[in-house]
Amino acid sequence: MIQPLRTGAALAAFIGLAALAASVHAQPATAYPTRPITVIVPFAPGGIADITARPLTATMAKTLGQPMLIENRPGAGGGVGMAYAAKQKPDGYTVMMALSSIVVIPEADRVNGRAPSYTLNQFVPIALISADPTVLLVRTDSPWKTVADLVKDARERPARISFGSSGIYGATHVAMEMLWQAAGVQLLHVPFGGGGPSMTALLGGQVEVTAQAPGVASQHLKAGKVRVLGSWGAQRLKAFPELQTMRELGYDAEFYIWSALFAPAGVPTDVLARLRAATRDAVADDTFRKAMTTMETPILHLQGAEFDAFLERDAKRLAEVVKRMGKIE
Repeated sequence: MIQPLRTGAALAAFIGLAALAASVHAQPATAYPTRPITVIVPFAPGGIADITARPLTATMAKTLGQPMLIENRPGAGGGVGMAYAAKQKPDGYTVMMALSSIVVIPEADRVNGRAPSYTLNQFVPIALISADPTVLLVRTDSPWKTVADLVKDARERPARISFGSSGIYGATHVAMEMLWQAAGVQLLHVPFGGGGPSMTALLGGQVEVTAQAPGVASQHLKAGKVRVLGSWGAQRLKAFPELQTMRELGYDAEFYIWSALFAPAGVPTDVLARLRAATRDAVADDTFRKAMTTMETPILHLQGAEFDAFLERDAKRLAEVVKRMGKIE
């Protein structure tokens, strides 16, 4: 008489526990995020990674319902912050806004006989946000009116003209070395902790030449502080239709500073999907699109297999450039 009651009670308890387990198992997709998300920017404030990350993550935060807090960690052309981000817990509460230098730095470490400070397989791509060709800049009081003027002077004064970059093997360093290789000249490299500081150094007279994303260059061009000599794009920029490309000028140099969000490898599938959905919402948002238009930076949004293929192509192409650059002390 008592056994059926026990069996019924046990069955009821089992059903209750199963329902609870199912509920707990179903929670992550809807529960994430429950606290603020840190966004590592491996460059100093003011560069293209920083000025892209801020409006993007502010817009993403609306979808995610939690703040996204920018943390700048500059150094070594982005290598310091990227190595740091690679070691963070893969729970979705740390993401990183990287530039194309993310594929360069591991190869640069190998060329210099060092173990890479991180590898690409330590990250999972969330989304590509933009891809912009760099532009070559000098101050308006510079004697060089064209790339040809600069190249001629550099041939006559090897390693005497200084150029500032975002760091050794950083995105703008690689872009300019591509040009110097193509032109057969040598300039004096002065590395900084990001595109922002190298731009400040140009304006302050610490260096004579630099390269930047158009979004960084635009405000200084409008203010009449800089002159743009050429771009690394395959086609002319819509923002600067009169500006010739390096290929038009006779130099085999093409380079793009692209910006993309990554997370440490191992982030749960549902969390990754949530981040990608928030990114899709952000790049379609009028506020973000207006910010990118103001910076004159075109949006190029890729996710999943398309972004994976893009990464693989660019990694192979830039690895060859780094090998030609060789070891840098």
